[in-house]
Amino acid sequence: MNAQGGPESRTALDPRLAWRPAGSRDLDAWADLIARTAAVERPVWFERRAELEQILGSKNNPAAENTVLGFDPQGFARAYARIMKNRDGAKAIGLGCVDPEWQESGIGTGLLAWAEQRTRERFAEDTASSADSGGPGTPAQVPKLRLYMEHQHQHQAALFDRAGFTVVRYFNEMHRPLGGTLPQTVLDPRFSLVTFGPELRESVRLAHNDVFRDHWGSEPRDDEAWGLVVDDPLARPDLSGVVLDQPTGTVAGYQLATHDADGAVVRGFREGYTELLGVRREFRGRGIAQALLADAMHRFAASGMDTASLDVDSENPTGALGLYLKMGYTVVNRSMAWDKDLEPAESPTDG
Repeated sequence: MNAQGGPESRTALDPRLAWRPAGSRDLDAWADLIARTAAVERPVWFERRAELEQILGSKNNPAAENTVLGFDPQGFARAYARIMKNRDGAKAIGLGCVDPEWQESGIGTGLLAWAEQRTRERFAEDTASSADSGGPGTPAQVPKLRLYMEHQHQHQAALFDRAGFTVVRYFNEMHRPLGGTLPQTVLDPRFSLVTFGPELRESVRLAHNDVFRDHWGSEPRDDEAWGLVVDDPLARPDLSGVVLDQPTGTVAGYQLATHDADGAVVRGFREGYTELLGVRREFRGRGIAQALLADAMHRFAASGMDTASLDVDSENPTGALGLYLKMGYTVVNRSMAWDKDLEPAESPTDG
């Protein structure tokens, strides 16, 4: 496999830049490129060096095959893209950026073409790998590439639209000030609320896969994918809570939190962010989600934070948006998912 994808994607990459897969020697330049772009575009979240190190260690999505980084003649990183995909998953997700000084020059279009071609290859590889394993084989799927963007980044919207992507879902970023009185909730005595820790890592992963099995766009997380959440450099287990059903020891619900200290400097407030919140079906309607959110607010406030925040699918089937509004959250930003169905690759590329 050529790390820069098949002939179509290699041709699309702008010849003004020297392209190669991201490696450990590129960490500083890669992180600096993303930070420079973020300083201009001011996204809510962007990848930091420690997160890029995680990406380089991925077994499911090896950087040597699934990233591309472009350098100018002076050796500065000016653009990058990567895709990630679960084996046998229904979609690949693309990420990347172009240095603001090099935007509107066709580089982003070339990166999208690279991501599309690599997505086709990944789907073909997964189908072939499943067949080679001796099992029945995975039915061929239409390759799908998904991209995410924040509402204010209209230059990205124009690029995605020209490339044939379509908005398929909207998400709301919500904030809740932590000054003043915070909500108090009381759980049924059969439940206990404890702090998340390593001993709960696997049971909460299984609970999460159960909770989100019917949510739009969600796919089961294996241990590596779960590690991207719980081992994230911004993860704060001390601000995260788990509700246990005491008679059975089952995880009934969970709230996993993060805090970005560097982001607080840029955004002007300290934010406790609920990365994941879920309650198992058999335990819904018993105040568990409210208790977890209230607990999070108290933990955030005690840690000196100003704001509790989270993101929610605008069409969440559990009525989560209504719950968050009742608990004092308000919508402050919007983002969207864009999809494109791709023609399948003729066969896996083997270089």
